[in-house]
Amino acid sequence: QVQLVESGGGLVEPGGSLRLSCAASRSGFNINKMGWYRQAPGKERELVAIIPSIGTTNYADSVKGRFTISRDNAKNTVYLQMNSLKPEDTAVYCCYARARKIGFMMEYDYWGQGTQVTVSS
Repeated sequence: QVQLVESGGGLVEPGGSLRLSCAASRSGFNINKMGWYRQAPGKERELVAIIPSIGTTNYADSVKGRFTISRDNAKNTVYLQMNSLKPEDTAVYCCYARARKIGFMMEYDYWGQGTQVTVSS
């Protein structure tokens, strides 16, 4: 199993910044993609940003230029630096990983518990 533990959420004023972290415990697994999704009250879950083990990152149009995703493979950790936050960024942010058990081909999706980000004055 891959377990994901997020940290770094909280309350911030509009225009402020937050940094989310997600540490993966992955004994016996290789992780391909890692990233962040978010879900606001009454809305569907949406992709925020994805970073593969190799390749380019992908961002939602609504966060391009404001959010930056990065990954430390040695620490099995993915980060989301969020700048110029807006009230519409308020949501539960969930860490995501796609991984496969070493020696097997099938990949599976794993999710963290989520961390609340609230942007309000």
